[in-house]
Amino acid sequence: MTEYQRVKYETFDSGVARVTLNRPEARNAQDMRMTYELNDALTRASFDDAVKCIILAGAGPHFSSGHDTRNREPYEIKAVGISGGFSKPGTEGHLALEEEIYLNMCRRWQQLPKPTIAQVHGKTIAGGLMLMWVCDLIVASEDASFIDITVDFGVNGVEWFAHPWEFGIRKAKEMLYTGEPVSAQEAYNLGMINHVVPQDSLDAFTLRMAEKIATRPSFSLKLAKMSCNQALDAQGFWTAQQAAFNLQHVGHSQTRERMYAARIEEMKAKLADGSKAGK
Repeated sequence: MTEYQRVKYETFDSGVARVTLNRPEARNAQDMRMTYELNDALTRASFDDAVKCIILAGAGPHFSSGHDTRNREPYEIKAVGISGGFSKPGTEGHLALEEEIYLNMCRRWQQLPKPTIAQVHGKTIAGGLMLMWVCDLIVASEDASFIDITVDFGVNGVEWFAHPWEFGIRKAKEMLYTGEPVSAQEAYNLGMINHVVPQDSLDAFTLRMAEKIATRPSFSLKLAKMSCNQALDAQGFWTAQQAAFNLQHVGHSQTRERMYAARIEEMKAKLADGSKAGK
C-alpha cells in the first residue's frame, strides 16, 4: 500500500473510495507533493475495479486554501503529462511547469472514468476551487464559502478557469473583479453546488450519495460522465480553458517584469543616495 504524506486514501465495501487532502496545519494548501500524491490516489481509485465512485474531501477546518507558493521542500517531479522544459528560464519554463501541475493535471482529473464528488466545507480559496471544480458533483456544508483573489496577483483567475460555467458569466465577473467570497447558499442558487447540508451531516450525506451512485452500472456511469463532459467541450469549455491559461501567463510575465523594473529602480535610488552621501 502506498504511504502518503499529504493525502489520505480509504475505501469502503460499498464501492466508494475517499481521498482526503490531509494537510490541515496548512489549511490543505496544495504544494508539489500534494499534487502528485493526489494524482496517484485518484489514479489508484480509477484502476481499482471495486471502486465505482470517488469522494474528494479535506481534513481540518477548511477544504483548501489554494496553492502553496512558499513551501520550498525539494520534490522530484515525475511528470505524468507530455510537457517538458520545466527548468528553462523565463516564461517558457514557468508555463511548461504549470501546464503539467495545474492545467493538464486538472484536465486529467476531470476526465477520470468514474463519478467524483467534492465534499467541501469552510473556505475554498483560489487554487482550491480547481480541486473542487474538476469533480462531477459538489456537496457543501452550510459554512462553506468560495473565493478567487488571483486578480490581486496580476492574473485573470486560477489555472482551471471554469468560473463562467460554474457561476454564469455575470457572477463569474463579479467574483473575479471584487475578490469577494460566494456563500454556499448563493453557490447552490447559481447551480455550482448540488447540495448544501449542515456541517455535522456532511460526511454521512456525501457517503450516502456516493454509495447510491455505486449501485449503478459502472459502464453506464462512465458513458453518462463522458456525455456530459463532451457536451461541455462542444460548448467550447476546453478551448476556453487553454486560452485563459495562456492569458494567465501573460499576466505572470507582466508581474515579473514589473517586479524586476521596481527592483532596478530601487537599486538606482540606493546608488544615488550612496553617491550623495559620499560627496
